[in-house]
Order: sequence, then structure tokens, then C-alpha cells
Amino acid sequence: QVQLVESGGGLVQAGGSLRLSCAASGSIFSINDMGWYRQAPGKQRELVATLNSGGRTTYAESVKGRFTISRDNAKNTVYLQMNSLKPEDTAVYYCRADSSSWYSWGQGTQVTVSS
Repeated sequence: QVQLVESGGGLVQAGGSLRLSCAASGSIFSINDMGWYRQAPGKQRELVATLNSGGRTTYAESVKGRFTISRDNAKNTVYLQMNSLKPEDTAVYYCRADSSSWYSWGQGTQVTVSS
């Protein structure tokens, strides 16, 4: 499996930007898809964005046009650029890696957007 470490969370005002990073180590050669998920207090974890090995991306409707998922293969890192942040984007953001037989989660990073 892989180990995932997220960073880049913090407190930002509405309309601001943050970039989250997810550094992967371990069996990275077996990763097919990478994704960002989030979980707000009292809510279920939800998908934010995914990026597959072929470069195809998917986004939740609520973040389309504002968030961008990307990767740097040389650094084994996936990013989530978040622009035009809204208070409803406040959540713990988790990175996830999927192979054909397992998946791994990072520990999460808190994003708080103030109004």
C-alpha cells in the first residue's frame, strides 16, 4: 500500500484560495486513481475531485470551476487548488489512493473558510 500525507490546510476568508498537497510514498507504482474527499462536521465524507492514471479528472458539482486537481509525478504529489472558497467548503480534506486491490487514506487536513 501507500502512505499519504496531506498538507496546506488552514483558515482563509471567503473568496480566498488554498492549495492542498498530498505526498505519496510506498507502492506508488500500483496506484490507479488519486482523489480528494472532504467531511464537514455532522456530514458524510464526500468526493471532491479525482484524477486517474490517464489524466482524466472528475469533480463534484459544488466545486466545478473553482477547484483543480493536478499531480507532479516527479514529486509523487497530488494537489488540490481551491479558489473562490466559500464557508460551505469548510471541512477536513482527505487524500485517497486507489489501486486495483486496495485503497489508502491520508490523515486529513482542516480547511476553514470564514464569512
